[in-house]
Amino acid sequence: MEKSKVSVTLKNLLFVYIVTGVLLVALALALYKFKLKEGQIRMGVNGIYVLSCFLGGILMGKSLKRKRFFWGLLIGVLYFTVLMGVSMMLNRGLNGDWRQISVALGICAGSGTIGGMVS
Repeated sequence: MEKSKVSVTLKNLLFVYIVTGVLLVALALALYKFKLKEGQIRMGVNGIYVLSCFLGGILMGKSLKRKRFFWGLLIGVLYFTVLMGVSMMLNRGLNGDWRQISVALGICAGSGTIGGMVS
């Protein structure tokens, strides 16, 4: 029986957000322990985006086996979309300028695509 693409995508997206949560807790502990500066925190968050979306791309590619490039891109874009939606709900609007938002989208989409390609 073929796996439903929607269920595989949702399971992988959930797993990737669990990984993101664990990494964010680790970053928060590092912030507390080492008194990190704002630039270091921003770099850490971007690194978490890269790692999470890359892992999501690998999982999607291994799960669906065909069109890995596309599925990696999709998981990265979905990751960003959920992230942006939650951020907009919590902040009652956009938080950041369009340049920051575009960079985050590029990071998520690009990392997911590369993960899908290497899977």
